[in-house]
Amino acid sequence: MKTKAAILWETNTPWSVEEIELDDPKPGEVLVKIAASGMCHSDEHLTTGDLPFQLPIVGGHEGAGVVEKVGEGVSWLAPGDHVVFGFIPSCGRCPSCSTGHQNLCDLGALMGLGLQISDTTSRHHAQGKDLTLMCMLGTFAHHTVVNEASCIKIEKDVPLEKACLLGCGVVTGWGSAVYAADVSPNDTVVVVGVGGIGANAIQGARLAGAKRIVAVDPVEFKREKAMEFGATHTAASMAEALPLLQEITWGTMANKVIMTMGVGDGAVMGEAMALAAKRGRVVVTNIHPALEMGANMSLLDLTLMEKQVVGSLFGSGNPRADIPKLLGLYREGQLDLDGLVTKTYSLEQINDGYQDMRDGKNIRGVLVY
Repeated sequence: MKTKAAILWETNTPWSVEEIELDDPKPGEVLVKIAASGMCHSDEHLTTGDLPFQLPIVGGHEGAGVVEKVGEGVSWLAPGDHVVFGFIPSCGRCPSCSTGHQNLCDLGALMGLGLQISDTTSRHHAQGKDLTLMCMLGTFAHHTVVNEASCIKIEKDVPLEKACLLGCGVVTGWGSAVYAADVSPNDTVVVVGVGGIGANAIQGARLAGAKRIVAVDPVEFKREKAMEFGATHTAASMAEALPLLQEITWGTMANKVIMTMGVGDGAVMGEAMALAAKRGRVVVTNIHPALEMGANMSLLDLTLMEKQVVGSLFGSGNPRADIPKLLGLYREGQLDLDGLVTKTYSLEQINDGYQDMRDGKNIRGVLVY
């Protein structure tokens, strides 16, 4: 079939919206008509080359839609089912999945290839070339073919333009606070960067019972939105947050610091560590450039104060459990998905949407098809 998609042909060029040819799903695969896709910063890392995935590539990894056709052997999905894509597939059988770490499923090793899990070939084609897919999904398109391991079935009453955010940003941010940081009641938490992930780290910290939540972002609009999501204090930079923390904690500093900047920078890790208390934990969720190999921090401070630095992928969560769980919190009014969507765009407006992200105008832009 023919459909429309946004393709990145070369780094540091705009997304090209054009017609593509899409093959039928093979065994274990699903054809999905996509309703909406979040515009995550990780796809911006494709354009800058910070994530060196194989090009040309159909972008997008934060999507939701309706199943139109299933391949041979797919028994638990049927046409008409509503699904959210997990940007990391989960097989349910590998050591990581079977021990409750679906975010580290062995199938994730294939993400950089951007091809189908079953046979490492492509179902998407344009201009006579095979196309790869961001996270083996390619949600910047009206239709896609994905492996069933990437699908999470959801109830049909949830608006798909909100549900798509659960494919990455919401679970990643919320889990960074609840799972990776292990925020506890009465904790002081700092969230550095208030985009689609940071906003949900704030919500996660609030729901976990944090006493104080300091949101750090240079953009005033994002600091204002942070207060709506549950922040108690804001600062324009980590340097500005330092004396603020000293004042509100009587010098004990933050129990947890969660790094959710648009692009991570090893040069500022020392500042993040300085915000952490004795036995404090710094969670690194934001993506760093693939070729960055250094971080500026005091290892003496790490040892003498027993501080911790941990990484977190997909919020250290389990998509098949956490996506339905968080949709339940949304239904109950405890998790704000509506406020995350600053503006919606058509697929043809994708480059406008990413420019708005660069300009700090969006918490999360969403493509609605």
